[in-house]
Amino acid sequence: MKSGSSGRPLAVYGAIAANFIVAVAKFVAAIFTGSSAMLSEGIHSVADTGNQLLLLLGITRGRLPPDELHPFGHGKELYFWSLIVAIILFGVGGGMSVYEGIIHLQHPSPIEDATWNYVVLGLGVVVEGAAWVIALREILKVRREGQSLWRAIRTSKDPAVFTVLGEDSAALMGLIVAFLGIFLAQRLNMPALDGVASLVIGTILIVVAGYLAYESRDLIIGESADVTLVQGIRGLVKNDPAVQEIERLLTMHLGPRDVLVAIELSFRPDLSGADIEETVDRLERKIGDEYPIVGHIFIEG
Repeated sequence: MKSGSSGRPLAVYGAIAANFIVAVAKFVAAIFTGSSAMLSEGIHSVADTGNQLLLLLGITRGRLPPDELHPFGHGKELYFWSLIVAIILFGVGGGMSVYEGIIHLQHPSPIEDATWNYVVLGLGVVVEGAAWVIALREILKVRREGQSLWRAIRTSKDPAVFTVLGEDSAALMGLIVAFLGIFLAQRLNMPALDGVASLVIGTILIVVAGYLAYESRDLIIGESADVTLVQGIRGLVKNDPAVQEIERLLTMHLGPRDVLVAIELSFRPDLSGADIEETVDRLERKIGDEYPIVGHIFIEG
């Protein structure tokens, strides 16, 4: 049985530390300056901190061994919690930011001293940027040669990586928008621009949450393994001298590092029952040795 998640969740640990530090700083700045954009950013960071804790819960639960009720293990638990993360990011992060922006547009108030905001935004860029780099490196570790970064993110089966990268990207964009909103609100003497920044931040979070929910949905309902792995297994099985034809080859991710493979074969007609049994054992060994990510193999003729 393979682990529900690959290695140590460095990206998650880095994101938790970054979001907690920045959340405290943002709320302090919002209290002293009354900035709507800064308050939205504080809410965003709190939601992100909670989300990373939920991902850690999913990783921990996903590593539980199989039991009578869950014979294939608990690997998909991480996919469930990543969906919850997307819902929280949409509702709490995006929804509250949009609400705060609307309120500030209806009742704009000038920012008297934005020094706190600029200091906190600078700190946020540094800390969130460090967390983003950690998440990016985790993606690059599993990216195949010649594969684009976007493709690597799209084909990743580990929510602990692509969810954190998505949230950190949204956080960095939100910091930039918050800076522009505060700066222009002061420069142009238009306090309403601070509220507009909150609306834009909320929109960014909602878009990212929608993407994360879409990715989690595919994994929860049973997404197949990467096409490269499927083709590799197909070639390995087809080249076996005892195999006449592959009728069907089905794969499904049970966790980021746990793939189920089911193969329906046509064996050579001259093989005896003992020969077929030996062939099945041989193919299972070959697949397991070549692709350690495959934790469950079912072959029938």
